[in-house]
Amino acid sequence: MNLTNQYPSLNGKTVFVSGGGSGIGASLVEAFFQQGAKVAFLDIQRETSEALVERLRSEKPQDSAAQVNFYQCDLTDIDSLRATIARAAEELGPISVLVNNAANDLRHDFRDVTPEEWDRHTAVNMRHQFFAAQAVYPYMKEQGAGSIINFGSMSWHAAQGGMPGYTSSKAAIEGLTRGLARDMGPDRIRVNTLVPGWVMTEKQLTHWVTEDTQKDIERNQCLNDRLMPESIAAMALFLASDDSAMCTAQNFIVDGGWI
Repeated sequence: MNLTNQYPSLNGKTVFVSGGGSGIGASLVEAFFQQGAKVAFLDIQRETSEALVERLRSEKPQDSAAQVNFYQCDLTDIDSLRATIARAAEELGPISVLVNNAANDLRHDFRDVTPEEWDRHTAVNMRHQFFAAQAVYPYMKEQGAGSIINFGSMSWHAAQGGMPGYTSSKAAIEGLTRGLARDMGPDRIRVNTLVPGWVMTEKQLTHWVTEDTQKDIERNQCLNDRLMPESIAAMALFLASDDSAMCTAQNFIVDGGWI
């Protein structure tokens, strides 16, 4: 990862990232680790997550205070999510930054969705963000400040179809951010939405990016470069740092100029 900016305010901070084992999440974990943060991340995938931890620990400079811990967790199980956050805070220190990254843009036909399937889509894409924010609130309040970064998506802004459970959840997150920013603002806790465009992760390249969709990306983005996870991580670092001290209740779009 070739991010150049350093944020001294992140050094030694405890950062909690959901869905950190692969894709954008893995870039987030690595970016915060390189800032000297103590990074806790959860994921349901053990093998890729443990490999990430092993690699980062092997690359850590001797003078760095950075730490990284992986916790296997199904975040649709809210009791397990709460317990994981509590364990991370106990092992690494009170959480200062929450990055609500985890999601699944599984395609589905609106004609076939059952109530049970709808609930599963919202559980993996939106519900956990609220309960994670609720769980970290006491730690941030006690410290007198904090930053919560909720992940949205440009997909619903661009009126993309084929995944209404995902796009509805991502649209709701922007409302969640605005409400929590107002409620938590008196405690100097900032809440923002980071809105990625079509990021070229391994999952996207394997499952969704075809020759036709690549042409669609090139036609819609103002910048023709591929949008990579590092660009999303760069914005997350800024929003987590003290440099964004007066940024809250906002949407920060990183999409190459699509919407």
